[in-house]
Amino acid sequence: MLPVTSPATRARARPPRGRRERGLTLVEMMVALTVGLGVALTAARLLLLANGAWAEQMEDAALDDGGRFALALVAQAVRQAGHVDLAQLDAPATPDAPPARLAGLDARSLGKAAPGIGAPLPDAANGSDVLAVRFPGAGPAPDGDGSVASCAGFAMPQGEEGWSIFYVARNADGEAELRCKYRGAANWSADAIVTGVDGFQVLYGLDTDTPRDGVPNRYVNAAAIDALDAGLGLGADQQALRRQTHWKRVASVRVSLLLHGARPTRADASAAGAAFDLFGAGYADTVGDADRGTSLQVAAFPAALRRRERRLFTTTVALPAPAL
Repeated sequence: MLPVTSPATRARARPPRGRRERGLTLVEMMVALTVGLGVALTAARLLLLANGAWAEQMEDAALDDGGRFALALVAQAVRQAGHVDLAQLDAPATPDAPPARLAGLDARSLGKAAPGIGAPLPDAANGSDVLAVRFPGAGPAPDGDGSVASCAGFAMPQGEEGWSIFYVARNADGEAELRCKYRGAANWSADAIVTGVDGFQVLYGLDTDTPRDGVPNRYVNAAAIDALDAGLGLGADQQALRRQTHWKRVASVRVSLLLHGARPTRADASAAGAAFDLFGAGYADTVGDADRGTSLQVAAFPAALRRRERRLFTTTVALPAPAL
């Protein structure tokens, strides 16, 4: 049997209406806000880190694609310097010596419409070089058989000479770009291959043996080859120079290309102290400042470029036959 309680007893058992708990106290609210703010800041930090990592990966991928494409195009052009048209092997020899298939300039740039490399300009990016390749056409006119073509993809017919010239110039936005210069049907022109160039350097492997064995004995820049030619003492005898020039002793070409990304993705602390020896520390220590542009310090770049991703690409291309 349940105990019987009076109305007064039941009234005392119920809590007063004014003391009933509603909502949060100030302390509880401050603790909740602090914890929530910490979670939000942590999530924002993780988001920024993820976005930075994604941006670095995108820049790396773009640099890798651009550098590989540029070096593949240069290598293809250099190999064409050793091209021989088999259909012309039995043709009678001409009394004039042909020019060397390779030529180059140190720390120079070029104009887009000027013929060949005869009117050089001051360099456009950290002492970048110029590499010029001549190659004979093949196949019937007017377009040839497509077996040899300039760096822009224009085929040359038999009896004509094609050019592929690589140099660095700045576009309308001031960005340095590696360009392909070529001779078209009516005039000279140039197209950009890759942008974001910090440096483009070329060395030439000379075969100094007599008789030649097609193996380079040392690598020198274009200025050193021109100095060797000047030491021949041939003066104005251009035919003799064409026959004896050291440019015809080049057995391989070594190319180095340093590229930077399109936007800043690195912290100053990790980028400002970087240095790039485009042909290795050994070559940089040997030549010092004599071959400008082969050793680059990121701290010497403009402030807007110091926090960019950078990639160094190098390749050595052996000529399949002695350059004529």
